[in-house]
Amino acid sequence: MIEDDLDLGRGLLKALDTESISCKWVRRAADAPLTFHGEVFDCVLLDLSLPDGTGFELLDRWRRSNISIPVIIMTARSAIEDKVSGLDGGADDFVVKPFEFVELLSRIRAVIRRSAQHASELWTIGELAIEPQRFVARLKGELLNLSPREFNVLVELARNADAYVAKDKLAQKLEPLGDAVDFGALEVHISNLRRKIGAEKIRTLRGVGYMLVTP
Repeated sequence: MIEDDLDLGRGLLKALDTESISCKWVRRAADAPLTFHGEVFDCVLLDLSLPDGTGFELLDRWRRSNISIPVIIMTARSAIEDKVSGLDGGADDFVVKPFEFVELLSRIRAVIRRSAQHASELWTIGELAIEPQRFVARLKGELLNLSPREFNVLVELARNADAYVAKDKLAQKLEPLGDAVDFGALEVHISNLRRKIGAEKIRTLRGVGYMLVTP
């Protein structure tokens, strides 16, 4: 955890300890790990406003060094521009202060779960089993008949399970060569996916995007 607020830091340490989650806490960007070599962490909680720099700078440095550890940004900033900048910069999730600890705990578990899935050739999300390298998806063990575009959308949703994926990002998966984004086509593919895997598994946040829900 990289957080300069003493009260928040102490409170989160205590709360994490009650959940049997060990945490290393630093308060300055200068004390944050540079490479994570020799250290094993499942997740980083990162404040954007630090006394000697910004969380954005740390995140950019890690991602440029191909460090893929999941990062959850914690900040008092609520502007949509900050959320977009954080997610586009490589953050895995975003929580705005003040937040409930149960929400943060849920987000920690979700990004760790997604990270573990990415390290495997088989992603398991409830009744869904996806093999991205083999272009295979199953529901309750039964092979799903998905078009290539439906499969690409499902993989992107699964990669970000329990988090909303922007419509334009999903649409780019349909037109990876830079063709015009067709949101109408995306909605058709989402509708087809709902019919094939269960409508309740994909949620819509109007004007934002879609989320694959884990049980």
